[in-house]
Amino acid sequence: MSAKENVAVSQLLELLESRYALRVLWALKDGHPQTFRLLQDSIGSITPNTLNTRIKELRLAGLMGHDSKGYNVTALGADLLKRLNDLQAFAGKWALSQTKVSAVKKK
Repeated sequence: MSAKENVAVSQLLELLESRYALRVLWALKDGHPQTFRLLQDSIGSITPNTLNTRIKELRLAGLMGHDSKGYNVTALGADLLKRLNDLQAFAGKWALSQTKVSAVKKK
């Protein structure tokens, strides 16, 4: 990987590591626009201040937009979510492995 690619990956990870950033994008993965309130409810325990901050950051990064129907992912954001789609399948496998680890520890 080139130095420029490393910088780009680092910058993207820094953005996505921000608290709730991935959850905000994930809540929009079905492609349906959401109002601020609906987005907040979809994410759960996020405060309005934090949600506002994440929305601003993700919009500046070109991953999220807003129109008359509400907040949505841009084409770039949809591309990122498509690449993260395997996360759901992996999460199921991981959760199962954690259950097995817990069972072994209890013995």
